[in-house]
Amino acid sequence: MQRPVGPGAGRAAKRERQRHMRELVTRQSVSSQQEFVELLTERGFDVTQATVSRDIGELGLVKVLRAGRHVYAFPEDIASVPRINDEGLRRVLQDLPVTVGRSGLIVLLVSGPGSAPAIAEAIDRSSLTEQEGTLAGDNTVLVLFRDEERLQRWLGRLAELNGAPLTATRS
Repeated sequence: MQRPVGPGAGRAAKRERQRHMRELVTRQSVSSQQEFVELLTERGFDVTQATVSRDIGELGLVKVLRAGRHVYAFPEDIASVPRINDEGLRRVLQDLPVTVGRSGLIVLLVSGPGSAPAIAEAIDRSSLTEQEGTLAGDNTVLVLFRDEERLQRWLGRLAELNGAPLTATRS
């Protein structure tokens, strides 16, 4: 690989190195700075982990979980990946005993200690969209609704995902 020489050579080498880093992230899973160093070295770059670390920051790369591994990605690529995952909510509903209650236009999902954040996250990542939002405590999730119709549709959809009827008791 030809290396730029003379004034501005450093900037040109940096642009070229970062171009290769973009290509690597786009074409394969890169999970560590050391892996970047090795891959760039194979491509003829003489880089250190510190240089790669600076480049990662300048490129705006973030780590995401893909196929069970944490890998580097561009934030705009993450936004284009659909977050909908009903299977996660089904699993949570099967694994955790959940009692459904209600107060006005609020559905309360109560489970074991420490389980509320997982339940709320599963709801937020699911295809359920009728809710205005979720709020998780330790063992209770509050699901907020704009009107009765949306609440009822949401409960029906949750029951479908649960695979069993759910009855929300009023308080």
